[in-house]
Amino acid sequence: MSLADTACLEITLTIAPADRAAAAVVDAAFKEPFLTTVQRALTKQLLIRDADVQVLHGFDTVAHAEAYLQSDLFNQDVVGALAPLLLADPEVRIYAGD
Repeated sequence: MSLADTACLEITLTIAPADRAAAAVVDAAFKEPFLTTVQRALTKQLLIRDADVQVLHGFDTVAHAEAYLQSDLFNQDVVGALAPLLLADPEVRIYAGD
């Protein structure tokens, strides 16, 4: 599989610096379920930056990235766990390799 056959789901979270360790705990708790149960999930990486927190998810196609955004794992589990930490709505972007 080449990069041209992949998609990246980028979710940017506005979380106070004091709460970023808690966000990392949430990410760690859901990393394995994401990689083992989400159809065609390839990678997941957490980036804690000065301005925000980003989660990068790799998929084989844009359609599988979009499907994850509709899943119970994302909407109920991950978003539910992160909701108390969020200062703003997450920014969600999907990029297709080409």
